[in-house]
Amino acid sequence: MKKSKKNRKIISPIFWLVVILSISLFLIPKLFKNLKFGLDLQGGFEVLYSVSSIDGSEVTSDMVTSTYKTMLKRIDSLGVSEPVITVEGGNKIRVQLAGVTNPDDARVLLSSAANLTFRDTSNNLLMNSDVLVSGGARIGQDSYGNPAVSLQVKDKDKFFEVTKKISKTEDKTIVIWLDFDEGEDTYVAGGCGSDSLSGCLSAATVSQGFASDVIIQGNFTYEEVENLVALINSGSLPTKLDEISSKTVGASFGEGSLDKTVKAGIIGVLLIIVYMISLYKLSGVISSVLLILYTFLTFATFWIVGGVLTLPGIAAVIIGIGMAVDSNVINFSRIKDELENGKTFKNACRLGNKESLSSIIDGNITTLLVAIILFLFGESSIKGFATMLIISTIVTLVVMVLISRVLLNKFINTGLFDERKYLFIGYKEKAKKEKKFNFVGKAKYFISFSVIIIVLGVISLFMHGLNLGIDFRGGSSIDLRFNEKVDVSKIKEDISTLGLNLYSIEQIDDKNISIVVDNQLTQEQVLNTQNYFSSNYNANTEIGVVSNVVKKELIKNALYSLLFACIGIIIYMSLRFKFTYAISGLVALFHDVFIIIAIFSLIRFEVSTIFIAAILSIIGYSINDTIVIFDRIRGNMKNSIVKTKDDLKQIVNLSLKQTITRSIITTITTLFPVIALIFIGSHEIFNFNVALLIGLIAGSYSSLFIASQLWYALESKDLKKEKKAPKKKTKKEPEELLVKGVNS
Repeated sequence: MKKSKKNRKIISPIFWLVVILSISLFLIPKLFKNLKFGLDLQGGFEVLYSVSSIDGSEVTSDMVTSTYKTMLKRIDSLGVSEPVITVEGGNKIRVQLAGVTNPDDARVLLSSAANLTFRDTSNNLLMNSDVLVSGGARIGQDSYGNPAVSLQVKDKDKFFEVTKKISKTEDKTIVIWLDFDEGEDTYVAGGCGSDSLSGCLSAATVSQGFASDVIIQGNFTYEEVENLVALINSGSLPTKLDEISSKTVGASFGEGSLDKTVKAGIIGVLLIIVYMISLYKLSGVISSVLLILYTFLTFATFWIVGGVLTLPGIAAVIIGIGMAVDSNVINFSRIKDELENGKTFKNACRLGNKESLSSIIDGNITTLLVAIILFLFGESSIKGFATMLIISTIVTLVVMVLISRVLLNKFINTGLFDERKYLFIGYKEKAKKEKKFNFVGKAKYFISFSVIIIVLGVISLFMHGLNLGIDFRGGSSIDLRFNEKVDVSKIKEDISTLGLNLYSIEQIDDKNISIVVDNQLTQEQVLNTQNYFSSNYNANTEIGVVSNVVKKELIKNALYSLLFACIGIIIYMSLRFKFTYAISGLVALFHDVFIIIAIFSLIRFEVSTIFIAAILSIIGYSINDTIVIFDRIRGNMKNSIVKTKDDLKQIVNLSLKQTITRSIITTITTLFPVIALIFIGSHEIFNFNVALLIGLIAGSYSSLFIASQLWYALESKDLKKEKKAPKKKTKKEPEELLVKGVNS
């Protein structure tokens, strides 16, 4: 009877596993198709403008906002689906137009000054925006209390003269236009204030001449008035747009990148699933199903917040997958530890869940902290990467901590696995063998190995520096895709023919060549270059231009990102652990960063914007790994009496012995998707993935062999040394009290 009851109990958790798996697998492809894709995944045009004032005055946030809204209205006329316009750094506007086939038309439309005019119903020009106070449009009310637009008039004489003239016409109507096109636009009664693309903002009835401020009234909602104010202000603002970078991506480039990256991601996930099931049996199956749920919820959340998916964003998901699995590995490892200590199955599961929780939460919070800093200081695709990393970290806590524990407990409570520990979690009872390894004693070898790599890197940096991409040095990138094999030497001649200064050229494969030139190409040069390679080779061309303004901003933001990430980690770890843990962890992080930079300098790989995202990702991953080890050290410290350095050494060695297997497993699971991306993924994020590969290995190494050794060195100094017994003060014999007449 009991066995039958247990068998019935397992139906419920199996049912939920099947439901979660079925729904996730069914919805992921549909959801993925509905996501907004960046230019690198579907092609299009991107341009970054700096907003400045014509008269030299300071650019205000209102001026930038009004310019932004005008650009949005103009983009509507291009018929672009889901354009992305973002304000960056206070006075810059980035425009991303997916699917645009003629970037030059888009560029002209976007960058020309907004032109506000007053006309009659026959389209004759009456006044320009110079009769108004610059940026003087305000939200007001008509005589009935309805939302209306208030205009401040500067040239009152001119305004009186024009309105008096209009009041004597038959229709008594003055029409306000934004960017009136002489050949195309014409006034249609009732057309203003609608969602039409005519550029007609408003048509007002004028009964008499007047020189006071103007109220534009109509059947407007508050939102319509707000938008109208922004448009009118932008038409009268003394602002101009300076193009500081641009990029054109062919549709074929985008589609190819998307296909390769998705394929690499699927292979990486499948490798993780096979690995987890082979290690943890049923628990590995549960973890794998939840991994697929994690993927679905991450994309679903990204879609809900309106994120734009880019190549770095997909990379963030794949990295997040590896880190999400880490939460389960920590949990399973702790359960196995408790079983090793002789606990019953249910007690081992309960204690393992409890003991692993603090490590998982601390690790994910530090990763979240790094992702938020990256979001605040990053721009464009870096911000998208950070958004995805934030989402994936939060989803990890929900799925891999909360839901995972609920499902595990459902299987545990069936009682079927009390004597089937191997089937449940891959645990085999075996005779304990005391393997001793003096990690602390070998510290000098570990540190020496790292020092050698860093010193070689420093020498390389002094001799050659870093191979900086155009993001950090300015210039232009030209990516060419041919229909047949081409001779690189011939392409070099072509670059010279075009009058460009070649910085580097790389042959990706037989039909793809990547070029960097020192020149910051003008709009005309971009067009000439595209036409040249199209007519001579029938090649698809992707061109990116980065100015010195962008370069300086990127370098500044990169330094700020690293600085604030380190400060945040120190504060958090000092609060949650102790200052010695924070300093040791931070030094280990610097070790990881220097290792990546050193190796990139030695192998001469290009350092671009996305390289910073890789560095910060490793900081988040590495501190996560270090925290797990520190958490074990802290736990062992609580259960031990520490009086000497030897006691401390034993605790560090024991903690490393307990966590080394888990660290290796989590590094391997995270490496699977990264290696898949390196060999199968898109070329555009190849260097990013190489940086991750180096960083993951360096991060795991430093967590095990650098951070803990440094902590031991710092903590040893804080041990209470046997203090010399304080000199005992010789107590003076109490003096005899002299009392007159008694003893004196």
